[in-house]
Amino acid sequence: MKAAVVDAVGGGFALQDVDIAEPTRREVLVEVRASGLCHTDLTLATHAFAGFPPPMVLGHEIAGVVAAVGPDARAFGAGDHVVGCLVQWCGSCPACLDDRPYQCGRPETTLRDPGRDAPRLSRAGRPLAQGMGLGGFAQLALVHENQLTAVPRRMPFAPAALLGCGVLTGAGSVLNGARVRAGETVAVIGAGGVGLNAVGAARIAGASRVIAVDVQDGRLRRATAFGATDVVNSATTDAVTAVRELTGGGVRHAFDVVGVAATTEQALRMTALGGGVYVVGLAGSGGDLKLSLPRLLLQQKSIQGLIMGSGNPRRDIPRYADLYLRGHLDLDALVSRKISLGDIDTGYTALRDPDVARVVVTSF
Repeated sequence: MKAAVVDAVGGGFALQDVDIAEPTRREVLVEVRASGLCHTDLTLATHAFAGFPPPMVLGHEIAGVVAAVGPDARAFGAGDHVVGCLVQWCGSCPACLDDRPYQCGRPETTLRDPGRDAPRLSRAGRPLAQGMGLGGFAQLALVHENQLTAVPRRMPFAPAALLGCGVLTGAGSVLNGARVRAGETVAVIGAGGVGLNAVGAARIAGASRVIAVDVQDGRLRRATAFGATDVVNSATTDAVTAVRELTGGGVRHAFDVVGVAATTEQALRMTALGGGVYVVGLAGSGGDLKLSLPRLLLQQKSIQGLIMGSGNPRRDIPRYADLYLRGHLDLDALVSRKISLGDIDTGYTALRDPDVARVVVTSF
């Protein structure tokens, strides 16, 4: 099959011939029909991280059709339409049994054992690393069934691909992590793909005011279309002052989708008494956040890091698919460009344009 391989950190994505194994045990072979370009994959391709050694096949926002299943797989059959998710969960540890698969204590159980199993992906007889158990920048993906969720066949593949990461993270942070209620106020710092899903979810939750903060006017215009009641360009305006003035003292919930110390500090300062700050994104190392303990105590604020929107993929992905199909969650507007598998480098360059929300591979 064809796959976009990262042979060296910083070396880009090269279309190559790759071998893929037959499904065994609980594995599912998926014919990939759409694969989203997420910044996380670009970060892994351009920076050295433990656990992600090149050569490797990345791509974790996938949607496709089940081609075959292993002998122990029970969740899917050939022809099912599925979405992949980077949450690797065993299903039997205390966290999984407590409906917290995003905190699974044994995620390695979704992978092959390198000591006894042939690799899922190889090239010329040598193994290729499979990014986050998915490896979706390819014509086929061999995935443990726990990392897949079925979606209705009438859902288009391109928006479906976004469900397992950008939507699960952005919308889930609002609906699961913060549990925003009707009438509450929300600020979202960072109006990229994840931030737009947070904005849209805050609107669905009935927030009375949804304020999008970004440094790009193009992104802020799109945030308005997704449901933001107000927008603030933090490159030209003091965002904290603007948010506090718009809300008469600060928001109940502030989501930092950027993930650097400066934006988390902004989020803390723009929340009202008793407000919550949620760190959703992480840019690079993020830096160190300095806290005033007296201020934290006296203002009764909370700070929480959220991974994958505190989501249960099997519960939440069908929910978001249903919201999309009923016209309540606009995912089509997120798909700014569709590209071919060999054009991933060009696609990531396009994502630098503030008018481009997401790029999705749809031609394999």
